[in-house]
Amino acid sequence: MTAPLSYPVRVNARMDPHLSRWLWLVKWVLIIPHYLALVFLWIAFVALSVFAFFAILFTGRYPRPIFDFNLGVMRWTWRANYYAYSALGTDRYPPFTLAEVPDYPAQLHVPYPANLSRGLVLVKWWLLAIPHYLIVGFFAGGGTWLATRSDTQNFSWASNGLIGLLVLIAAIILAVTGRYPDGLFNLILGLNRWVLRVAAYTSLMTDAYPPFRLDTGGTDPAEPVIVAAR
Repeated sequence: MTAPLSYPVRVNARMDPHLSRWLWLVKWVLIIPHYLALVFLWIAFVALSVFAFFAILFTGRYPRPIFDFNLGVMRWTWRANYYAYSALGTDRYPPFTLAEVPDYPAQLHVPYPANLSRGLVLVKWWLLAIPHYLIVGFFAGGGTWLATRSDTQNFSWASNGLIGLLVLIAAIILAVTGRYPDGLFNLILGLNRWVLRVAAYTSLMTDAYPPFRLDTGGTDPAEPVIVAAR
């Protein structure tokens, strides 16, 4: 028999039932205020992550205020990218907030870790994550994913790569037919989910190694594990 075992980083999204055929053509303009704000937020994210690194190294704990802020930045980024060119899954303009917005179509949840490994913090964000960096680089395109960079010049991971290509195909289909194919949406969400899981891991928010598994669909699925039958 099986029992659900979920990865701590949970990424969920729901697609608007009636998406505009043409709004996606101007979302790059509409999203500019968010990206301007996110430039400064990601600069703070990087600086605070360095502080969190040393806090974890010496105490085994991620300072809660920094964790909440950094999670808020990732959550804000996911909402903006979901509206724009990481998914085009909603026409509802994202809110300007670090806080969780329960009724927004894109959600990101990472539980606060009570304790983190002091040893893993030295290697998980670069050495252990190398295999995932290679995969994410293919998904998101070389050099466009903030978690692999330190200059904060690009915080949107859909400028090129597989995600960008699939979103472009979805946009063309949407313009022609007025429908966003469910199968394509599910695949795009799975790719974004992989990126966000790795982002949270390399941002030191969890010690749980991201699975090499493409969990597609808008609802983050549970990982099946085998439980011995009595």
